[in-house]
Amino acid sequence: MSLIRRRKGSEPEKDPSPSSEPKVQSEEEKEDDKNNKKKKVKVKKSKWSCIDSCCWFVGCICTVWWFLLFLYQMMPSSIPQYVTEALTGPMPDPPGLKLKKEGLKVKHPVVFVPGIVTGGLELWEGHQCSEGLFRKRLWGGTFGEVYKRPSCWVEHMSLDNETGLDPPDIRVRPVSGLVAADYFAAGYFVWAVLIANLARIGYEEKTMYMAAYDWRISFQNTEVRDQTLSRIKSNIELMVATNGGNKAVIIPHSMGVSYFLHFMKWVEAPAPMGGGGGPDWCSKYIKAVVNIGGPFLGVPKAIAGLFSAEARDIAVARTIAPGFLDNDLFRLQTLQHVMKMTRTWDSTMSMIPKGGDTIWGGLDWSPEEGYHPSKRKQSNNNTQLTDQETNQTNVVNYGRIISFGRDVAEAPSSKIEMIDFRGAIKGRSVANTSCRDVWTEYHEMGYEGVRAVKEHKVYTADSIIDLLHFVAPKMMARGSAHFSYGIADNLDDPKYNHYKYWSNPLETKLPNAPDTEIFSMYGVGLPTERAYVYKLTPLAECYIPFEIDTTQDGGSDEDSCLKGGVYTVDGDETVPVLSSGFMCAKGWRGKTRFNPSGIRTYIREYDHSPPANLLEGRGTQSGAHVDIMGNFALIEDVIRVAAGATGEDLGGDRVYSDIFKWSEKIKLPL
Repeated sequence: MSLIRRRKGSEPEKDPSPSSEPKVQSEEEKEDDKNNKKKKVKVKKSKWSCIDSCCWFVGCICTVWWFLLFLYQMMPSSIPQYVTEALTGPMPDPPGLKLKKEGLKVKHPVVFVPGIVTGGLELWEGHQCSEGLFRKRLWGGTFGEVYKRPSCWVEHMSLDNETGLDPPDIRVRPVSGLVAADYFAAGYFVWAVLIANLARIGYEEKTMYMAAYDWRISFQNTEVRDQTLSRIKSNIELMVATNGGNKAVIIPHSMGVSYFLHFMKWVEAPAPMGGGGGPDWCSKYIKAVVNIGGPFLGVPKAIAGLFSAEARDIAVARTIAPGFLDNDLFRLQTLQHVMKMTRTWDSTMSMIPKGGDTIWGGLDWSPEEGYHPSKRKQSNNNTQLTDQETNQTNVVNYGRIISFGRDVAEAPSSKIEMIDFRGAIKGRSVANTSCRDVWTEYHEMGYEGVRAVKEHKVYTADSIIDLLHFVAPKMMARGSAHFSYGIADNLDDPKYNHYKYWSNPLETKLPNAPDTEIFSMYGVGLPTERAYVYKLTPLAECYIPFEIDTTQDGGSDEDSCLKGGVYTVDGDETVPVLSSGFMCAKGWRGKTRFNPSGIRTYIREYDHSPPANLLEGRGTQSGAHVDIMGNFALIEDVIRVAAGATGEDLGGDRVYSDIFKWSEKIKLPL
């Protein structure tokens, strides 16, 4: 019994110690667990980086976009039109249908000449990283390869730095046919709307031809490598011969305007440099040249692209997401790779402003001086426009295309101390010695070269050419062999028979074709880049030393033309009115030394009107550089010309801007 009692007594003695001890430990462990969980949560939260946020944000946008696109494709085609008409009233007939009801039919064959970046490019030969991409689009379409294999895509889209042609073992060629440039990407039309409306009055592939070319290479090299100019010549001759002898109507857009200007000189020039068509070829085969959004005299936007791989939109993106486009945060070196690639494209140098200070203005004057966005005058079909009111206290020096600092942009020229950069000693920059994979020529300038560029402080159209030769000598050496930017003193000088002058309307004559007509059709009413305020970029590895100073802004002043470091004027968001309109307003108007046969010229401007609602898409009254290709008024004018109308039948000039007033300010001997 005693043993039993002891056992019974011993059990309660053992029980308390284990039972009480775990209770104390479990409470402590619970507290520790809570603390550990909080720490883990904190650790997890700290791991969420900007890259995760950006990827999540981009993923959400793409998902929503594709979902909405799926719904749009699934819904009956009549629903968007029904909703739009319910909101805004009955929609007008498309121009093609309207003109078909008027009895217009096919007459003149038409040739489309696309501009820079809008034509598709496909791969015919590439390196191992491009396996599976044979005859797939590298440019245009979905741009899927940009996301899947970006470095491989950049490698294949770049050209040789020395020759401006194909790198070894790479062949990228233009897509052929109307599909080459009907859509730039899924749902983003370029020529598709115009083609569809021409088809409504009877046009088809035998009466329409897309003169696709590799828009990356210089104009003459499209003939050297691909015989593109010869193909255009042969197709025009064939279309005229098979359409009852009716001459062709040529419709170039954007850089295609300069490309076709080059073609008109090439086709008449003797072989081997030219096409050997003779001096009457254009008169025999071309009824009219209908230029859309033509940068005849170049665009300041090209300067910003070559100088710092940016323009207004890129500069704003840099401000919103500092470091994302540079290498400091993610080491993506996006802008550097863009610059490396685009600086191999010789065609970009065709759009450098032409005519120097005579056309674009100098330190103290510019043709657009006194322009105010809020006081644009409405159209007067007689082209007699009243002067805009001038606010003398807020004069913009548009002639100063690049200024280092807003104070320099606005200061009297007598107070600007400029130090010549041309004799500066260059040297390799320590910050850029490891960046051969994104070589942009800036690593060869050194700190002294960068400082010399800044100390010059301001650059006009004349000094811009010297600036580009200083910061990118190898690129400009290639470009100078194919393009020129001056004004001819004597057009009869034999040197102007060289192809480098053929795309500059100030250094070449129009063909001897008095029955041909030339139209300049372009949008107005949109702020368009004209001059820039720059600053130095903070030192970083593989950096581009210059960038637009987006902190400079006109504030709440509605008359201010300065937004985000960019001075703007009237235009189509890409090409200023001065570049699109001057040659047809003055340079070629009547018989001049640039137009000895007196080809008739007309200006047709289209005042921008944004879409009334989202269902209108990009709008039917847009004046934007690409969206104007869906402008109903422009399409109607083009179809009427193709069906046989003359410029007088269209009503002559239609002008909303001050192009005639600005042209008169330019003292160019004619």
